[in-house]
Order: sequence, then C-alpha cells, then structure tokens
Amino acid sequence: MNPIESTSDHTPSRRRFLRTLAGFGAVATTLPGMTRAAVLPARAAGARYMGDFAAPKLEKIKVAIIGVGARGSGHASQLATIEGVDFVAICDLHGERAQRAAGAVTKKGHAPKVFSGDENAWQKMLAEIKPDAVFIATPWNLHAPMCITAMKAGAHAFSEVPLALTLREMWDIVDTSEATGRHCMMMENVNYGREELVYLNMVRQGVIGELLHGEASYIHELRGQMENGDTTGSWRTFQYARRNGNLYPTHGLGPVAQYMSLARTEDSFGRLVSFSSPAKGRALYARKSTKLSNPEFKNLDYQGGDINTSIIKTVLGRTIMVQWDETSPRPYSRLNLIQGTKGTLAGFPNRMAIEGYGKSYHEWAEGAAWEEVAAKYEHPLIKRMGELAKKMGGHGGMDFLMLFRIIECLQQAEPLDQNVYEGCFWSAVGPLSEKSVKEDGMPQAFPDFTRGGWKSTKPLGIIA
Repeated sequence: MNPIESTSDHTPSRRRFLRTLAGFGAVATTLPGMTRAAVLPARAAGARYMGDFAAPKLEKIKVAIIGVGARGSGHASQLATIEGVDFVAICDLHGERAQRAAGAVTKKGHAPKVFSGDENAWQKMLAEIKPDAVFIATPWNLHAPMCITAMKAGAHAFSEVPLALTLREMWDIVDTSEATGRHCMMMENVNYGREELVYLNMVRQGVIGELLHGEASYIHELRGQMENGDTTGSWRTFQYARRNGNLYPTHGLGPVAQYMSLARTEDSFGRLVSFSSPAKGRALYARKSTKLSNPEFKNLDYQGGDINTSIIKTVLGRTIMVQWDETSPRPYSRLNLIQGTKGTLAGFPNRMAIEGYGKSYHEWAEGAAWEEVAAKYEHPLIKRMGELAKKMGGHGGMDFLMLFRIIECLQQAEPLDQNVYEGCFWSAVGPLSEKSVKEDGMPQAFPDFTRGGWKSTKPLGIIA
C-alpha cells in the first residue's frame, strides 16, 4: 500500500508544507503572480459537494450531442451502440454534418431529432428535447457555456477537453454542478488507455512505493491542421496565435493526477510555474504553406511558444512536469511517467524499472519484459471490455471505453470516474500557465475548486 494513500492523518505533512510556504508567504502577497487560493468563494445555500456524487439511476438514458465534426461524429456513432442509450437529438451549426451524423445513428436503431443552421440551435434543442445527458464536442470557447446551460436544463454534461478556458468559467461550472446536482465531466479519454490503466492498477497495489514525481505531455505535431478547411485547425490556430502557455494539458496530466489521487483524500494541486520557448514554428510553416485554409494564418502574429514546460508542486510537495508542443517536428508522446520510491513506470515507449525486478537499475524493462509485468497487472476493466473497445475503436478503444463507463455509471447510480473538480483542476493549467509565462515564471496557486472537499473524496478505485 502506498504510504501517502494509506495514511488517514496527513496533518504533519500539511504542516511541513505550510512551514515551507511561511517564508515565501511574506513576499507572496506582493508578487503579482501569486494568486491567494486560500480565499474561497462560499458554496451556495442548498448546494452539495460533488466529489463522490452518484446521480439517481437512469436505466434508459436520453442522449443528445452538440457538435458532430471530427470528435463528435465518432462519439455519436459509438454512443448509439451502447445498450440503454436512447439517442434523442443531434445538433451542429452545419446542417450537412448534423444530417450525416443522424443518418449513422438512425442505422443503429435510433430516431434523433436534428437541430442546425443557427448558432443558438443547441439552446433550442435543450429546451425542446430535455435530454438526460448532453455530450459536447465544439470549439473550446463554447465548452463552459454549453455545460452550464445543459446542467441548468436538467442534463448531465460531458465535454471534450479542456472543460473551460478561464478560472471564472471553471468556478461557474463548479457552482452550477453543485447547485443543480448534475454531473459535469471532462471527457479525458486517455485515462482509459490500456497502458494508463495498467499503471493505475500497479500504483494502487503499491508496486512502485510512495509516489514522488510524474511527467506528462501532449507532444503532437499538428501544424497541418492549418490546411484542413473547416475543421479543428480553423479555430485552434487563432488560440495558438493569441495565447502563450500550455493550452492542452489534460491528455498527459489526467492519468498522472489519477495515479497520485490529486484532489482526492491525501493530496491536491498546489502551485505552478511555467515557461514557453520562442514562437517560431507556426509562422515559418504558414509562410511556406500553399494550402492554408485561411489566408489570414500567413500574417498572424503567433504568440504561443513552440513548446511550453510547466512544473506543478502538489500540497504534499510532489512534482509533475507538464509539457505541450503541437508545433515541432518530433514523434508523438504523452510521456506518462510516474516515479515512486520503489520504481518508475513510463510510456512512449512503454517501459518500467522496478526494485527487485530485472538485472539492473540502469536498464528499462521493455517489449516482452514489459508485457509480462503488464499482463500480471492488467486492469479488470480491460479484461472485461478491452476486446470490444478495440473493435469499436476510437484511439485504440479508449474513446469507446470512456463512453461505456459514463453510461454504465449513470445506469448503476455510481460516481463517475472523473468528477467536475478534477476536470477544472486539470484544465486550470491552461490559464495559470499563461499567467506564469506572462510574469516570467512567477508561481501561480491553483484555486481549490473543492473548497476543501478533496480531503474527504475517495481515490478512484480499480473498477471491476
């Protein structure tokens, strides 16, 4: 058992952390980069804490989706195959896309109503259809308002990443979820990858001892999106140009945060420092390309550094390095490293070094040696659903597994695998990193979206 996770009284560790901050605190109030997270907005009267919240059982779930482009069309197709789903509505600004998705869903036995042609059509859909669950796969700036409106309309909200763009939006999401008693989950699909689930199981069984450090990233060269017409690149490119920080932290951070049980029971997010490299690659690519979907891309003043590196320090003093780079010509990686007192697990390629296993600490166990250990610690969810997930697809099956678990939790009145606060903490790296970069790496404190509730929230268990 991991000592950090097994102890029920972490007061001494918290006292050490507070003493560490004591000398810093005298100047922190004068440093422009330090947000004083201790001052928390009060929870509204009648609102409830959502950390371990389980909604009333829904045997048949009326599902609607907003946005059926690159991500949403896949979600719609997969949701339509899950037992207990009644697909009632599809909404997209573009009528052709909405009709195409509706056709695919109809072939699987559903009769969704289509809403399109108006940027406010989604609001009409919510008012008219009154779904139980709404899946949101739209541009980033729409995630928060759509989640909030969906919850106020009585639906559970499930959003693509990130959950929101500003801390104010995140607080609004939290307050709405607590006031309405509706789930709001950020759909971090990577938490359902086979390797990530193997490592979660190993961590929970104490294989690598007490956790000390993690490394997370989203390294994915995506400059070509600027040439893909009316798809992701058409709006993301303006985000890259206008913002400088880690704009897409959650794919790497989500699994590491779950390994460490951050914002659950024993530890939570403390503060962050962030630095970006110079911004070079996007402008160079735009100048050379003859296929830009928007000629404006060629003349944009790209402010976002080609690579951002942020360091998170947790309440208990553990560290996480989070990197983001969608510009540089380098191989894909999420790093996915978790280090403990008895060993280290890592990804890209999958490898591990565990005390007492193998011949040398100077060599990784990779390939067949990694598979041997992974098979021993295969996550029960993969044993139960892995083959079907691979068949259904979506990033190797992780998309389907995520959607299946959402529906299963709603049907069985279980807490979701990822609560609203985790979605906000993981997404908060975006605006906090921007502020830190702007202030030359000044520390930024994470708001406590749980208002102290994380101390009593159960760690994510090993789901059978």
